[in-house]
Amino acid sequence: MANYSSLGAIETNVESPAVEFGTVHVESLSMTSAKLTVRAIKATPVVVPLRRSVYAATGSIPRAPLVLVDLETCEGVTGCAYVMAYSMMAYSMMALRPLTQIIDSMTEFLEGDPVSPYEIEAKLRKHLVLVGATGLTGIGLAAIDMCAWDAAAKAANLPLVRLLGGRVKAVRAYNSCGLWMMPIENLADEAEELLAEGGYQAVKLRVGRDTLADDLSAVRSVKKRIGDDVLLMADFNQKLTVNEAIARGRALDNEGLYWIEEPIRHDDYLGYARVSAEVQTPIQSGENLQSTYEMLTALTARAVDYIMPDVQRIGGVTGWLRAAAIAQAYGIEMSSHLFPEYSAHLLAVTPTCHYLEYMDWSTPIIAEPIEIREGHAVISDRPGAGIEWDRNAVERYTLK
Repeated sequence: MANYSSLGAIETNVESPAVEFGTVHVESLSMTSAKLTVRAIKATPVVVPLRRSVYAATGSIPRAPLVLVDLETCEGVTGCAYVMAYSMMAYSMMALRPLTQIIDSMTEFLEGDPVSPYEIEAKLRKHLVLVGATGLTGIGLAAIDMCAWDAAAKAANLPLVRLLGGRVKAVRAYNSCGLWMMPIENLADEAEELLAEGGYQAVKLRVGRDTLADDLSAVRSVKKRIGDDVLLMADFNQKLTVNEAIARGRALDNEGLYWIEEPIRHDDYLGYARVSAEVQTPIQSGENLQSTYEMLTALTARAVDYIMPDVQRIGGVTGWLRAAAIAQAYGIEMSSHLFPEYSAHLLAVTPTCHYLEYMDWSTPIIAEPIEIREGHAVISDRPGAGIEWDRNAVERYTLK
């Protein structure tokens, strides 16, 4: 295992991942909100090149379609966040422009309002009650929520994690930037590369090949190279039917996987309950949950062993905090999906903090990307979530 002593004064969540929950600095947040007023919200669509193209069992993403969001205040503080308008089965512009327009249009509801994240979220949900705060509208709401929290933390001159009642520390992560549906003979070499990139002790492999034999070969090839001391997660990307998932899950039970992720359609909670009951390897899901209500349904059905919400789908920072409280109540370990910049801050105040999924899709457009050191995402002490745009890169990749 890695020697964490070289992380210096930064505390990790290896020994004690939980922090006391529900300790948001209400006074600081209230004072900050009173000082800031929404002036405008600007959304910029960008198409960012990927260092390793995505080829999953259910489709591909050769480039990352992101929307960069700036919540500008009358006082000069700007809250920043980004969200993703991704579609599988090859890159598509279908969602990128509509999502940008949805976010831009939210200015009319918020212009002149105090930057109070809870009040902003409640106001937007009220306006979206007939349409529903899911899909693109839900992502737009989450983007604004994230920006509001970022602006509030910047105005308080605090890292977001501290505004939320936590402390600056390192959060354990796994590398999810590769091991896609590539030739099996190349997997082991790439696994070594991924582990070396940040001193990782965990990595994710995509499965769901045409045959069980191919999936077994892929898993065994990687496990043989990385050894038993390194964790290997496997993601089916919703490829299988329930019966197929049970059959393949049972066959993979003796292969040393840390978890099996999304073997079936994400919203088939009863199907997940069957798979979880029949397969010994822990089942992971949650990245497609579009509300904490859906999360409650999944956990009530005993659908999964682990849960991993996506901050842009679960409702931004505010939605994440609700989800973390639910995970604590159910005693279930909670990981993140994508968005490592925000996810690191949020996992650091999640009582059942498990693993951060590290993806480098935003790296080309962020001035100071989050640092990965000895398998941990290191939260910076910069105010807010630590996101500042690389303006030259943004100009280069902006969708014209």
